Parts: sequence; C-alpha cells; structure tokens
Amino acid sequence: MRSKGTKTIAENRKARHEYFVLESYEAGIELVGTEVKSIRQGGVNLKDSWCSIDEGELFVRGMHISPYEKGNIFNRDPLRRRKLLMHKREINKLYGTLKQDGLSLIPLSIYFKDSKVKVQLGLCKGKKLYDKRADAAKRDAKREIDRNIKIRNN
Repeated sequence: MRSKGTKTIAENRKARHEYFVLESYEAGIELVGTEVKSIRQGGVNLKDSWCSIDEGELFVRGMHISPYEKGNIFNRDPLRRRKLLMHKREINKLYGTLKQDGLSLIPLSIYFKDSKVKVQLGLCKGKKLYDKRADAAKRDAKREIDRNIKIRNN
C-alpha cells in the first residue's frame, strides 16, 4: 500500500531570508534509486541550490543528496545536476519571465507527495540588505507583541 499525502523532507530556509518569493511551482525530479533511499533518510541539502533552463529543459544545480550508505557502486555524484519535470509550456513561461525580469528560480523545499519526490520552486527576487533588516525588525516587533500579550493574559 502506498502512502497518501505529503511529507516534507527538507526546506531551504536561507532562500526565504535572501529572496522575496513571488510565485511558487511544483516540479517532479528525475532521480536514481539510491538517491530516493537517501532522501527518505533525510540526506538532502538545498542550502546553495538554484535552477537553470538549458535547451528548453529545467535543471536543479547545487542540491546535495548524500550517498546512500548501502548503495556502493550505484551511488551517483552528490552534487550532480538533476532534471526537473514540468510541462514544456510552463518551462517556456518561466524562461521568458526569468530573462525579462531578472528573477531567480530557487528550490524552496523537497517533499514526498503520494510516494513521489517533488520539489517546490520559487520565482524569487533578491533582497537588499535594508529589506533583510526590515524583515528582522518586523519579526522582532511581532515577537515582542506576542510576549506582552502572553504576560497580560497570565
């Protein structure tokens, strides 16, 4: 019996800190068996990964999938580029948007959806230093408000 629902494996928290996420997309990913087993064990890192479009195909680069311990000769390079699976018209739309607006395509998370590995991609615009400071100030203010509400309620 196959499991239903979604199970998040890894998130790219750095991406939400470094970029404004304008839109998000779901894509399948082309993997070999030992990579799937390693992902099931949580051996994936999205920290410095990004996506590129080469000759009409979408690839993720810089995503580290640890070698599977019991995989020996079947293990692949942990940092190899991996093909993402999306419809051709979606890839062409993304390509036009990326070239026109100077945006980036960043993997936000990787998860299982009904036993298939999926990647959530974000169409992102880079944050400036003052944007990061504003976000930090907003987060601190919210934390302070929540703390004061909690104190008053007790």
